[in-house]
Amino acid sequence: MAVKVLLPTAFIRHTDGKKQFASSAADLPGLLADIDQAFPALSTQIKGDDGKLRRFINIYINDEDIRFLGGDAYSFQDGDEIMLIPSIAGGSFGDVACEPQALPKMTKRFDGTKQRFAFAACLTY
Repeated sequence: MAVKVLLPTAFIRHTDGKKQFASSAADLPGLLADIDQAFPALSTQIKGDDGKLRRFINIYINDEDIRFLGGDAYSFQDGDEIMLIPSIAGGSFGDVACEPQALPKMTKRFDGTKQRFAFAACLTY
């Protein structure tokens, strides 16, 4: 059994430029152990001193949040695509110029309903 792990740009500097890798892990704890062995620099970024996944790291299995699939108890299936996504926060409204066009997008909320969000293209000067 193999799963494909996809990494965002923020993490590839800790994997010698690899954007994805394969793992034979059966579950999240097994995947974290694989990452410990293969990419120790990445491991320090996604796990705390207690060895647990940092709370700002989100795990998605085939575009579904692992928290809603059973968390650590979820068993990976052959061919699953796993994404490790760090939460990003912050920013400033000062000295920001936004383009007038907004890109509306329908997104699925955690309760299963859909909600419309608008994203604006902004540039900081």
